[in-house]
Amino acid sequence: MNRIESAVYRNTAGALLALLLALSGLTAHGQSRREEVLVSAASSLSEVLGQVARAFEARDASRIVLNLGASNALVRQVLAGAPVDVFVSADDQQIAQLGELVRHGSRIELASNQLAVVVPDDRPSNWTSIKGLLDPKVRRVAIGDPAGVPAGVYAKQYLTRAGIWNALQPRLVPTGSVRLALAAVEAGSVDAAIVYRTDATVARRSRVAWLVPEDEGPAIRYAAVALRGAPNARGAGRFLDFLRSPEAAALLRGAGFSPPRSSAGNP
Repeated sequence: MNRIESAVYRNTAGALLALLLALSGLTAHGQSRREEVLVSAASSLSEVLGQVARAFEARDASRIVLNLGASNALVRQVLAGAPVDVFVSADDQQIAQLGELVRHGSRIELASNQLAVVVPDDRPSNWTSIKGLLDPKVRRVAIGDPAGVPAGVYAKQYLTRAGIWNALQPRLVPTGSVRLALAAVEAGSVDAAIVYRTDATVARRSRVAWLVPEDEGPAIRYAAVALRGAPNARGAGRFLDFLRSPEAAALLRGAGFSPPRSSAGNP
């Protein structure tokens, strides 16, 4: 290779290297600037929202970041100033607590659920009513904290209506979320737990002893809203649109959720 060829080679190689570096920089820049939509959602939606998020991300430039927990705890985070785009609750009351922080007209009804009593899978499960919880062998019963956790609030409503709330109180073990109640029975630290029907479908070491009939139990409604002042308002809007889609509805049905019940008054 003569000096002219060598110079051409060096110049071409240098230009190619500069182009590759530039493209690399653009790629890294694009990844770092990919929009994120922060979704705070009830822990009972953990598995299905992961599926919904992946389906959404397959067609949108945004990335869904899930923050899962008890609805009442998530509300406290929002009220404390957490930068949340979308809030998904298992309880109308929690959405109502957000008041003016909810973007008007953004609410969508997602699904409904049922309460279920689960017991360790080595225990008898041929119950004929909720009064199976009064069996002397059932010494400890885990529920979501009825002072605020939606699953616990629903459980208290149902047990009170069934006339056994007072008798059961000494046996109750309040937990910080419905998934913690499920974990307690799965670990064998309690004899039963009151959870959602959909939680029972992901249980590994427990089974349903009693499924509360829909016409007897509380109306458990899941809804999603966008928050005013959301860091990514456009991304939040697109995600809510996707939650309205037949694809999202099919994923919810596949996870055991029922179609939404009618709701009076949407914020």
